[in-house]
Amino acid sequence: MENKKMKKAGTTHFVDLFAGKQILIPIAALLLLMIFNLIADPSFFKISMDLNSAGDHVLSGYLITILDSGSELAILAIGMTLVTAASGGQDISVGAGIAIAGSVILRVLCGTNSRPEELQAPIIVAFLVSCVVAMLFGAFNGILVAGFKIQPMVATLILYTAGRSIAAWINNNELPVVSDPTFTYFGGFIPGIPIPTPFFIAVACMIVIGLVMKFTNLGLYTQAVGINSSSARLNGLNPAFIKFLTFVILGLCVAVAALIKVSRISSINYSVIAKDIEMDAILAVALGGNSLSGGKFNMAASILGAYVIQFLTTTLYKFNVRSDAISAYKAIVVILLVVISAPVVREKLASFGKKLKPREKEVG
Repeated sequence: MENKKMKKAGTTHFVDLFAGKQILIPIAALLLLMIFNLIADPSFFKISMDLNSAGDHVLSGYLITILDSGSELAILAIGMTLVTAASGGQDISVGAGIAIAGSVILRVLCGTNSRPEELQAPIIVAFLVSCVVAMLFGAFNGILVAGFKIQPMVATLILYTAGRSIAAWINNNELPVVSDPTFTYFGGFIPGIPIPTPFFIAVACMIVIGLVMKFTNLGLYTQAVGINSSSARLNGLNPAFIKFLTFVILGLCVAVAALIKVSRISSINYSVIAKDIEMDAILAVALGGNSLSGGKFNMAASILGAYVIQFLTTTLYKFNVRSDAISAYKAIVVILLVVISAPVVREKLASFGKKLKPREKEVG
């Protein structure tokens, strides 16, 4: 009798946890991946100090790769979470946006010469220009969604389709190359610091969004609009502006990710850069337990979800899964997450937990 009581109590607590705390979903996924790698190949967790191509001592290993590559995805997840929460849809043009913003950075740095010996402008100027351009494209998407009430995926399909062509046009279809070694610091390592720079950039973005959420009402307004825009309007909010603002913020996140991307190779490949990254960004939001139909969100869960997605990607590469098959594995994860996050499923989990509680009392 006592054992039955303990089992039922444990089941109830398990259901309650996953029904009420979004952060536990990516944590559970992370633990599963860690256990799998620990059993399959413990060397997955090995971290060593090696020399990079510049001759600097840097940390290397699969975990460092996850921190490095997952950071740009975490940055995008910040903006994608806000867009999803406010509009109830997703921006599928972030990959094309990165191509445009990256192309702008290289255009400003290289000028009219695609392979200059010296930078034609300071890196900070090139980055700020790319921020303005990326935010303008974000505003374009925001106007279509908020002003013309077009479904987000349909609205952003325009830039998704034309974005890479625009990126190529910015540099006259040339592939500019930056020879200044300091430019590689943003997507690589700063001399003397063994941790990848993208991780520090991601942490800075997390701190900024954390402060914004703490000292402004952006999070509250975004959730209010996503839950019920009509009620939000009656309470004095402007739903159209809130949705518009989230797309602009996502545009800023795209510019930061673009800086990291083009800095990694000091150049750009318009058709390949950030390919399918929008799927990973959406998956990070879903893995964070956030409803893809909008409303309440957990930013920390989305960011953790981004690193879990990179953990999954790195694991698949580690075990020699073909690159063209990786998307299929991720698609399966998307289906599972969408089903789990569906209101019907959540309601059934909640009702199942409530049914167990009276039984516990009866057993007691």
